[in-house]
Amino acid sequence: MARNNAWANARLLGAVAALPQAEFEAPRTGFFPSLKETLGHIWLVDLFYLDALEGGGRGRAIFREEEVPATAADLAVRQAAADRRLIAFCDAGVGPDDLVSVGWRGGPATERAEDVLLHLFQHQVHHRGQAHAMLSGTDISPPQLDEFFPVFQRPDDAAAFHD
Repeated sequence: MARNNAWANARLLGAVAALPQAEFEAPRTGFFPSLKETLGHIWLVDLFYLDALEGGGRGRAIFREEEVPATAADLAVRQAAADRRLIAFCDAGVGPDDLVSVGWRGGPATERAEDVLLHLFQHQVHHRGQAHAMLSGTDISPPQLDEFFPVFQRPDDAAAFHD
């Protein structure tokens, strides 16, 4: 899932990077009001969950300390770095007894690392879908994002993300 996540992010951000800056920032219908804000939200929340999973201790300070990158190209670089961290974390092995502290709005809670990972992946899929729909309202065609796992439909660019 971490590799699929990285591939889908790279594919979507690659398409978005082809937009003029004004289109990246243009108001659109969605939970967040633009491609920049939607994709930036994904990245920020990834940093929040990665911090919890890695025991970094930054917690919700991430949302105050980090700023959404100004351009899609810069966001793609930062998202790829977060995705590499996520792959490395998953490759190290996560078991059902692995617990992490997550600094939720209501205060810290101990969560199973597996559950945090599932939420991270679901969060990504949810907001990538919104960004995908937003992109369809531009001159750039949204990329196919559901052809990663089965060999019979796997695109060539997915090979770099498979182990």
